[in-house]
Amino acid sequence: MYTSYIGKKFLKLYNERNKTELTPKEFFDKVIFPLFFDNDRVFLDVHNSSFAKQNKIPKEIIDLNPNKSDFILRKERFYEEVSNGIPHSGILVGYAAKDIKGVSSGQSPSDHSSYNEDEIFCSWIGVGLGIGVDDRFVLLINSDEILWWVFEGWKYYRNYLNQTIIKDKEIEFWNAWWLTNCLSPNFDYSNPTDSLTIQHSTSMGVTRIKKKTWSEVLLPISKKYHREDKFTIYCYKLDKTNTTLGFINVYLKDIYEIYEWRDHIFMNESETILSDRQIEQLSTQFRFKDACAFGTIGLKALEPAKLREFMPKGSVQYAQGKDYKFKDEESYFNYKLFKIWIYAMLNKTELLKLASDIGSSLIALEEKDERGKKVYSTLSQDVRDSKNIRAFIENLSKVLEGTPENADVFKNVVEETLKMPSDNFPLFITLIRFEYNYQRTKK
Repeated sequence: MYTSYIGKKFLKLYNERNKTELTPKEFFDKVIFPLFFDNDRVFLDVHNSSFAKQNKIPKEIIDLNPNKSDFILRKERFYEEVSNGIPHSGILVGYAAKDIKGVSSGQSPSDHSSYNEDEIFCSWIGVGLGIGVDDRFVLLINSDEILWWVFEGWKYYRNYLNQTIIKDKEIEFWNAWWLTNCLSPNFDYSNPTDSLTIQHSTSMGVTRIKKKTWSEVLLPISKKYHREDKFTIYCYKLDKTNTTLGFINVYLKDIYEIYEWRDHIFMNESETILSDRQIEQLSTQFRFKDACAFGTIGLKALEPAKLREFMPKGSVQYAQGKDYKFKDEESYFNYKLFKIWIYAMLNKTELLKLASDIGSSLIALEEKDERGKKVYSTLSQDVRDSKNIRAFIENLSKVLEGTPENADVFKNVVEETLKMPSDNFPLFITLIRFEYNYQRTKK
């Protein structure tokens, strides 16, 4: 179980840094239990475990132990299960259900002897280090620094639960907020909570920590660790039915290009440049599970939500062909995000200038229309509605007849378009559409 592997790795790190020799069980007893479970408001809810609220201590056991709290009795029951029972999801986190009737029993291997007590206790350490994102998926990241940061946030989560009226049992979502706080440029190690702001959501009268999206977590990670090329993360969701997405490579250098292109595009616009925080609020087209379906997570998976509304119909799935409207501050903000992502995907400076030049040429063409006629405006629209490279070149040829002065621009754009992968064309034509609409607003 990867939760056990991460738990074992972290315990080694903990012992090295603190010059201790705690065993997995000792770490559970001295660190995990007091923080996670020795309280009415617990850190996590592992289905079918001794610590699950619905798995109550029998009244006769309580009556026999009047001087022991419910929490201590649960811990003792847990230890007894670990010593005497067959591993199951209630004691070895992420494992199969207890019996064949269990909802996750299909995971059950035939050999239970391969798991020992150390692995069981380490699985609880590992699951406590998970980072929760949208759709309740959890990421385990094999990085000493990240694991240590997450661990240091545990004590602050206990304080937070004690001081706020908020749903408990959501350590993984706290971990996401805490980690991104540690990655913030405003983070002060001597006062770690000064830069921490937790957002909440409320549903059916229950207030809880708002789940961060996967991009809100991976973007700041890429900013910090982009020199490492990639992280391999393990992704899962624990519930009555467990879901495992497995190991996914996250290409940090690719994701970091969002920041690099931001700096390149807006280097002379200090007052309008998008901040890191604004970039990290990017809403993506793909939920986490869908992003993982690419096989790896990189720049492509960060496609901004709603961008396809402004791609020509037929160019990609769900494209709607809408014209982009610049109407308020938010529209300019989203335009910049769209533009940065497209620039990063195209990754060719020449295309950026050509898109701007084509936008200008189409506007100049439309101005040649005689009153009451829209001959050139229709040609301009045809170019902007081109759904593939062939249609684009054919439409440009028609435009060239009306604007021979732009022959060099059109020749260059045709040459560059023929060189690009066909998958990039919808992005390039969308960039032209954006540049056209942006320049229109400046008229």
